[in-house]
Amino acid sequence: MTLLWVPVTIVAGSAQVLRNGLQAKLTREIGTLGATQVRFIYGLPFAILFWLIAWALIGGPMPRFTQAATAYALLGAVTQIAATALMLVAMTQRAFGVAYAYIKTEPVLVALFGVLLLGDHLTALAWLGIVVATAGILVVSVDPRAWRALFTEWQPMAFGIGSGAFFGLASVAFRGAIVAMDGGSALMRALTVMVVVLVVQCIMLGAWLALKDRRAFTGSLRIWRESLVAGFMGALATACWNSALSLTAAANVRTLGLVEMPIAGWFNRRVSGTPLSSREWTGTLIVMAGIGLLMTQAI
Repeated sequence: MTLLWVPVTIVAGSAQVLRNGLQAKLTREIGTLGATQVRFIYGLPFAILFWLIAWALIGGPMPRFTQAATAYALLGAVTQIAATALMLVAMTQRAFGVAYAYIKTEPVLVALFGVLLLGDHLTALAWLGIVVATAGILVVSVDPRAWRALFTEWQPMAFGIGSGAFFGLASVAFRGAIVAMDGGSALMRALTVMVVVLVVQCIMLGAWLALKDRRAFTGSLRIWRESLVAGFMGALATACWNSALSLTAAANVRTLGLVEMPIAGWFNRRVSGTPLSSREWTGTLIVMAGIGLLMTQAI
């Protein structure tokens, strides 16, 4: 049971790749904010459905929110939206690869936040695996000619690392909320946190778009068929991320979650027919080596 988080995390990464691909297509039709809204509004009905199915199968006592769990859930909801906003800003200011490299400092930051907030302690070899996997992301994402920009362009760097920090803090907060709840199984606590957080995010982002960008708000309602598929994949990914977070430290989950990178590379090749470059293959192998180091400590 202790290693159940491994296949669950791999499913989460795979579903996230598909969701990102669908959202990228939606972005061209309804804009970035409209496509972002799809993740929350169309994901919520499926999240509730997953919760009901799990409740029917598992039963048992209903998980209850404690004061700490409520605080962690709200922190996760807000920081995840903030992370998404900073990510979009970083990607408009800098090339995608460089911005992505900044954002994917997340596993290291998750490990630090996990230690500071939850007391999740990792072995030295696990820390090494996290650093190696993050280095692999840098190799894949950044063209050698752009490496200097990683350290000289402070504004996109600040936004990108800030985004990674908020994504990391959100993951740790979600794990904190799940662990701090009373009663219920680990799965029911994970799914309950998912539903509550999505409700909060739908209200926050929906209200903002309704007031500030009604075109984006109505756009996703207009193309509801495509949005439903993206919403389902988003809800599936979130359900699996939260389930994995209920079983092990957030740093383990987010580092193993980097398997989404080779999955995305394979998916891109199937769709576009473009093979990975030698640099991308090298970075992918480095990422997998880092994940391998981490897994030697998990088994």
